[in-house]
Amino acid sequence: MSFFIPSAMAQQTAPAPQGNPMITLLMFAGLFAFMWFFIIRPQRKRQKEHQELVGALKKGDEVVMSSGMLGRVDKVDEDYIVLEVADNMSLKFQKVAVHAVLPKGTIKKI
Repeated sequence: MSFFIPSAMAQQTAPAPQGNPMITLLMFAGLFAFMWFFIIRPQRKRQKEHQELVGALKKGDEVVMSSGMLGRVDKVDEDYIVLEVADNMSLKFQKVAVHAVLPKGTIKKI
C-alpha cells in the first residue's frame, strides 16, 4: 500500500485558467454606468427640481406639504415658511417639506 502514496503525491493539479482582467474591469465600468444613468442621475435631477421649487416660493403661493396639508404661503424665511391653513390659523413648516405648488385658486375650490 505504501507504493500508492508517492504516486499520489506526484500528481499535480493543473492551475485554474486565469480570466482576462480587462473583462472584469469592463464589467465594473458597465455596472457603474448602469447605476449612474438609472439611479444616481434621475435622483439628482429630482433633487435639483425640488430645490428650484422651494427656492421660488413666495407669499400667496398655494402648496401641498409632504404630509398632505394644503395651505397658502403667508411668510417665507430662509429655511421656514408660514402657511395659512384656515382663517386666522397659521402653521410654520420647513421649506423642504413642500411637496408641490398648486395652481392659484385650488384651495378655494376644495
